[in-house]
Amino acid sequence: MARRTSTSALTRAYQRGLKALTKATLTTTKRITGQVTRQVTRAAAEQRKPPPGAGEWIGGIAIGPGGARGYHLYRPPGLVLAAGEKLPLLLMLHGCGQTGRDFAASTRMNRIAARERFMVLYPEQDRLHHPQGCWNWYETRSGKADREAATLMAALDQVIALYPVDRARVAVAGLSAGAGMAALLATRYANRFAAVAMHSGVAPGAAQSTASALGAMAGRRAPAMPTTAVGKAIGAAALGTVLPPLLVLHGDADTVVASSNAASAAAVWAAATGARAGTERVVQRGQRHPMRVTDFKRAGRVHVTLGQIGGLGHAWSGGAARFAYTDAAGPDASKLVWAFVARAFKLDDAAQRN
Repeated sequence: MARRTSTSALTRAYQRGLKALTKATLTTTKRITGQVTRQVTRAAAEQRKPPPGAGEWIGGIAIGPGGARGYHLYRPPGLVLAAGEKLPLLLMLHGCGQTGRDFAASTRMNRIAARERFMVLYPEQDRLHHPQGCWNWYETRSGKADREAATLMAALDQVIALYPVDRARVAVAGLSAGAGMAALLATRYANRFAAVAMHSGVAPGAAQSTASALGAMAGRRAPAMPTTAVGKAIGAAALGTVLPPLLVLHGDADTVVASSNAASAAAVWAAATGARAGTERVVQRGQRHPMRVTDFKRAGRVHVTLGQIGGLGHAWSGGAARFAYTDAAGPDASKLVWAFVARAFKLDDAAQRN
């Protein structure tokens, strides 16, 4: 009898302990869940906020062969358009680990857009399509890269249909994975872009899969020089097309994407356009990192500009200091990109008039 009473007491004590443990676990879980929810909510709210500066930050979603992608369009403040006037547009593609808002804030491209009167489109990679938020520029063998490129073009076409964009004055620029995708867009849809800028990206045609992309990033793969108008090194879809002018910016201290990719990108683009390298010159403003600049020309026109920046790592040169993947000590890449793009727009306008 005493043994039965003892067993019953132990059972009740166990049940009380289990109840207390369950209650404590539920309380802790609820607290942690609440904290995570608040953090996620704050992060989501932060990404919805417009980047610093005046102007409109307009959200949208585009659907294409690669699925759905969100985007934001920056429209400068106080725009008063003349009858029939349309504005230039710069498509900006962020790097891995970034969002469109991050890219806008860190590059400060919107400040230039407000001053020079152009719009900026910031598509955003979905983490379901890439866990690190990278554009799939390298998956050409499987077709994934081309489907994603087509979806980005759907976003561009949607914006052109909804807003006063001049189709003849559209350019694309990107950082890292965004640079790879910018080059892919410019080869697959060459007639849609007046200029392209690659910052810290892998040379076009150097990778066709995840494995080859890693090798190319490390500098172990380089594209073969094209033997036809463009050649399979850049992509069969570009055969017979006229490639837009290319600006290549890359830091010589980049440990993520080997700096050798910069020279390879310039060389393959120059070979595809029949351009020849001029004399290298060194440009430096004040205490900023120096930059070695080489122009590749054909018939007096610059088809490629290569800017190799001393001491710059894997970062947007001259970007806002408080953001990741920027180096405020470098030459202002945003100004360099816009100057290159604006020059291409003017040359195209002159060619059309003649």
